[in-house]
Amino acid sequence: MAVRQIVQIDEERCDGCGVCVPACAEGAIQVIDGKARLVKDQYCDGLGACLGDCPQGAITLVEREAPEFDMEAVEAHLKRLGQSMEAHRARHPAPAPSGHGGGCPGAAARQFAARPAPTAESPSALQQWPIQLHLVSPLAPYFRNADVLLAADCAAFARGDFHARYLAGHALAIACPKLDDPSGYVEKLATLITEASIRSLTVVMMEVPCCRGLERLAEAAMELAGQRVPLRRVVIGIEGDLLYDDGALTAA
Repeated sequence: MAVRQIVQIDEERCDGCGVCVPACAEGAIQVIDGKARLVKDQYCDGLGACLGDCPQGAITLVEREAPEFDMEAVEAHLKRLGQSMEAHRARHPAPAPSGHGGGCPGAAARQFAARPAPTAESPSALQQWPIQLHLVSPLAPYFRNADVLLAADCAAFARGDFHARYLAGHALAIACPKLDDPSGYVEKLATLITEASIRSLTVVMMEVPCCRGLERLAEAAMELAGQRVPLRRVVIGIEGDLLYDDGALTAA
């Protein structure tokens, strides 16, 4: 136990809207009995990424005695939530910043071995603009009856064949669940399903836990839409290797 920053939820203010749930990349917040609740202290990293997402202002950061943030417990928790995680922590241990129990894995500094530069110029597979989820209109004509790719901002830089393997033939939206203000994201994605009648949704995430927020956004959108579309989940390692791919699209 240690005195550290941790999320506190005011149940009197909370109306159970659930906007904070996808904002928490560690899955520490869930709506239970009509109220948002911190399900376990060990799952909260104390960074407060969820604070700006509560329309009622019911979430604050406080300093109190609590167990240290436990990254391994978070990974197990996300797996139990159905968000499969294959990480490289054994090969790439992330140093813990002082004063923070475990730190944010996505912010850990790492350097990789030099790699040969590509020898052939490949054309871009991008077929629309804008691409940032904040800026796109879900009713834009390029989304209608399209296969949609929802990708983490970092994914195209980490994976050399991103355009050929994932982007080709897809309408694109990019987002960062850790740094973006996700207000309206779930509603936009739900509109893609109900109004644009998209054919499928592929979610490409990085291996860091915060990226799981993209998958939760997709799941929340399908719940809001009241219907599902074939969903493919892809996890890319920090060094660009493919860690996980559902392969065939399935509508669960």
